[in-house]
Amino acid sequence: CIDDRAEQLCEQRFKALRELYANRCASPQPQAPATHQPVSPELLYLDQQEFSGKLDRQPVRQLFAYERPTGLGSIDAGGRAGRDFSPERQQPELGLIDSVADYLKELRRSRPVFIACWSEGSRSRFSSMFADTGLKSVAVDTFAQIGKHSGTVDLAVLSLEHGFATPEFAVVSERDVFGERLVRKARTKRSAADLLAEANEFSPGDLIVHEENGVGRYLGLETVEAGNALHDCAVLQYAGGARLYLPIVNIDLLSRYGSDEAPLDKLGAAHWQERKARLKKRLLEMAEGLIKTAAQRTLNNAPALVPENPAWDSFLARFQYRETDDQETAVNDVIGDLAAGRPMDRLICGDVGFGKTEVAMRAAFIAAMAGVQVALVAPTTLLVRQHFDTFRDRFAGFPIKVKRLSRIETPKEEGATKTALADGACDIVIGTHALFAKSVRFKNLGLLLVDEEQSFGVAQKEHFKTLRSSVHVLSLTATPIPRTMQLALSGVRDLSIIGTPPVDRLAIRTYVLEFDPVTVRTALLHELYRGGQSFMVVPRIRDLPDLEKFLDEHVPEVSYTTAHGQLPKAEMEKRTAEFYDGSRDVLLSTTIIASGLDIPTANTIIVVRADRFGLAQLYQIRGRVGRSSNRAYAYITYAPRKRLTDAAALRLQTLSGLDALGAGFTLAAKDLDLRGGGNLLGDAQKGHIREVGVELYQKLLEEAVAEIKSGGAEAEVEQDSWVPQLNLRVSARIP
Repeated sequence: CIDDRAEQLCEQRFKALRELYANRCASPQPQAPATHQPVSPELLYLDQQEFSGKLDRQPVRQLFAYERPTGLGSIDAGGRAGRDFSPERQQPELGLIDSVADYLKELRRSRPVFIACWSEGSRSRFSSMFADTGLKSVAVDTFAQIGKHSGTVDLAVLSLEHGFATPEFAVVSERDVFGERLVRKARTKRSAADLLAEANEFSPGDLIVHEENGVGRYLGLETVEAGNALHDCAVLQYAGGARLYLPIVNIDLLSRYGSDEAPLDKLGAAHWQERKARLKKRLLEMAEGLIKTAAQRTLNNAPALVPENPAWDSFLARFQYRETDDQETAVNDVIGDLAAGRPMDRLICGDVGFGKTEVAMRAAFIAAMAGVQVALVAPTTLLVRQHFDTFRDRFAGFPIKVKRLSRIETPKEEGATKTALADGACDIVIGTHALFAKSVRFKNLGLLLVDEEQSFGVAQKEHFKTLRSSVHVLSLTATPIPRTMQLALSGVRDLSIIGTPPVDRLAIRTYVLEFDPVTVRTALLHELYRGGQSFMVVPRIRDLPDLEKFLDEHVPEVSYTTAHGQLPKAEMEKRTAEFYDGSRDVLLSTTIIASGLDIPTANTIIVVRADRFGLAQLYQIRGRVGRSSNRAYAYITYAPRKRLTDAAALRLQTLSGLDALGAGFTLAAKDLDLRGGGNLLGDAQKGHIREVGVELYQKLLEEAVAEIKSGGAEAEVEQDSWVPQLNLRVSARIP
């Protein structure tokens, strides 16, 4: 069975292969050995003639759309495409649900009809929405039940992309009603603890920490005979070549140190115990601050915000995809926080494109419908523009006013927005950190959303919370900084992890290589010919002219535009809009695209001089692609014939290994290991973790908090009923 365009696509593919071969032959290869030569496509692939010949020897069925007329050799299956309600979706005043109900009532007179719903939850929402229109509906679980209930519309859980009609019955899919929506296959539910536990493996050569003997190096497992019995032991090496054989039954005494370099402790020496005692004393002081911080947060009051039905159901129905398990958990966590009556301070940690924005929009909807103002702060004007378009479209038809505030707006627009915020006429405002200038005043700010939280400094984030002591704060990030990771793991901040990829999401194919003109040309043309767009990113503005010259000479087939942070705001808006709207094939830019930009049609990215970027920065940049069901490609390039520094080589090697979906949390944990954690109560990014390792540090901190709360320490902490039960235990070892 072949698609109607199979032969045409085959010819296009082989044409591209022949062009690639010709380009590679023409490209100078001064350092390539004589044995390393391009291989002719005919030796690797079937050509058009061979492909057609193989088809001729097989029984073939070619599939065409419903509208293809019947003829000799064609079979009409009798079905026709169903009704699509896109006109009603574009014009809210027509009343989408009322239009669907009227259509179903009319159709029900001539044949049975059922709605194909994505899930039990959506079936329940359909039932409640139809009840408001007077249309009776009933849930069915088998095809035999369809049409058995007179005067009703059947609701079935069935994954159908589009509806159809036959003489016997008619089907309307949920996608026909609400627009583009994809179903995902059921996956085993994974918790945040599961994600942490996946990386809990010692490898030979790792630095480890023994609770009683300090930092050593893990050499592997050996079987040792002792007492006429065989014992499996972990072998640890300490300073001076001393070895410790630890029976596996005592493996819980070990934890990972976290960093790749540290002096080994001397086995049996007192220095380790002294170092651990000094740290425990400092942790007692820190634990006192943690308890006071969490207690103060518990004492503050905040408005209890709860979803309003049926508006809430209508808003959820507009979501284009089926929620992942982690998304549902994160949403439920946020709903619980908003309704608790105390200020929320939750961090949503999810990989790029995993649905953090949807969680934020649902929180914003609850708050705005409850009558409080919402502010969303983003690090770049590009991201502000994207969020504004997304929020404006999603909230259309609801009594919610959405505005934006950034350097893109004219002085007149900026003044109007500030007036609306002060008067309460604006419900949701989206902007850069300019939102928190002294001239910006909110009438009733109730919820603060911080996107790309890692892009803001500690002082900026703390300033956000001073706007009102009762403001709810929801932060979003893919790669939290070490201080944020520790605050979350220590229980000072609540943490929700979205680790399940969206439906049909494919991992990004990542290639780390020298900058090669033929490879870059091939990558850009491959994306162009499949109807997509590409990014090219450089570390400095002065690198952009060289890249423009390269595209003019080597890839004249593509159209491109250039963007960077020093452009006038009108010109910046114009150029990014050209790419955002699809009129340009390639966007040349600096790191301004690194934060949250969502363009599903852009699925190839080429990073030039990648050795000049940091690890988390590279991960964020790579995350600009791969946000649809198409395979995405990232080419991480460095200067040809130039030796990389050890640190740069390690960063690129680490990035190439982070090719699994949802690797952002792993990267952040690696960063926590390498940088030594954070100072929880200050603004420094480095703390005391390096002294004992990240896992033992976390355990000692937990013990210090327990000691203070039980009254066993000298620290002065008021033992009252309001002292919260901090959840400090790390349920699994972090990588």
